Amino acid sequence: MWCAGLVTVFGSSLSFVALPLQLKELTGSTLAVGALGAVELVPMIVFGLYGGALADSFDRRRLVLWTEVALGLVAVLLLLNSLLPHPMVWPLYAAAAATSALTGMQRPALDSIVPRIVPHEQLPATAALNALRWQIGSIAGPALAGGLLAVAGPRWAYAIDAATFAVSVLLTLRLAPSPASHDAERPSLRAIAEGARYAWSRKELLGTYAIDVLAMLFAFPLAIFPFLADELDAPWALGLMYAALPAGGLLVSLTSGWTSRVHRQGRAIALAAAGWGLAVTAAGLLHQVWLVLLLLTVAGACDMISGIFRSAMWNQTIPDALRGRLAGIELLSYSAGPQLGQVRIGGMAALTSVRASVSLGGLLCCAGVGLLALGLPKLMAYDARTDVHARRVREQRAVAAGAPGQDGERGGPGAGAPDADRAPA
Repeated sequence: MWCAGLVTVFGSSLSFVALPLQLKELTGSTLAVGALGAVELVPMIVFGLYGGALADSFDRRRLVLWTEVALGLVAVLLLLNSLLPHPMVWPLYAAAAATSALTGMQRPALDSIVPRIVPHEQLPATAALNALRWQIGSIAGPALAGGLLAVAGPRWAYAIDAATFAVSVLLTLRLAPSPASHDAERPSLRAIAEGARYAWSRKELLGTYAIDVLAMLFAFPLAIFPFLADELDAPWALGLMYAALPAGGLLVSLTSGWTSRVHRQGRAIALAAAGWGLAVTAAGLLHQVWLVLLLLTVAGACDMISGIFRSAMWNQTIPDALRGRLAGIELLSYSAGPQLGQVRIGGMAALTSVRASVSLGGLLCCAGVGLLALGLPKLMAYDARTDVHARRVREQRAVAAGAPGQDGERGGPGAGAPDADRAPA
């Protein structure tokens, strides 16, 4: 699963750089590039929530496999459009919407497999390892995309992306089945609402979602990178800009052993989000490209710290029967924010300037995080050692694994968590 994801992220990162650059070349409009976020938003919301319900009702490995096949077909369609004498604009938006919908269906199943096959105490380390996979692909992909786009245009980026999906599908075929529990509900609006009610009852979880959405809404600069590179008179640095954020995350992942010793994870999330906003603010104010790249790297490191602790809180406290639906809500928190952020930064750049849209967004992020920290005492007080939900999940998994529980007894067949918790790794 880790290797399949690495291959997919590498290929998708090529298209991630190529698509907005191709749209910029075809339209020359910051608003048109920023509109990609608006096109992606509704499919992500609808299919993210439904994909979470599907993940709790069907074999999660099968969902991952078929959505991976469909994502590969979208890359092929982008390639075919780029080969036309005059590539069309609307297929770029259609591909962005389709990718958003398919990702929304896939990610809850993919994310909810992890807590089944990884020991509870190792989930923070697993979050760092999965992030490492994303960072390697996200650094190598944009770095290669910069050269490919300068020499051969977007067609080669789309072609390599399509080829990587073929590899990831073959790897996904070798995953063990991950069936739903025997008493799983069929996907329905009622099942989705049950997951939403659970999330609403957990104010510390709501806090993690809110902080992430706010940070990405106000301080997500990726849509403006093609224009920022031009303003810095450094079009050669476009690929490096896209790679700087995951490079910062990579530094954190490689040194992330310290994260297992942090138990007040809510406070760490808020501090990291504020650091992200400050770094983006400074990047928008400076004129030296190397300093901008350095600050983007710092921003990526802060985002990675926040991501590790968000993932740890989610995976250590959410019961398996609701894991898919809550993964769908999580997907919205870390995907809807960037998409809305693209619209925000593109629209503000059209009204003001590229630099102003970046720096003002970073300042709004810091202010918003501060207000949320004051208004979310449960998030600030969260402690993984004493939280009742984390303790309950630890005990359920210990019983399901046949290990001594808190009462000293061993779990037998049918004891503790649903059968799905004992699915083979």
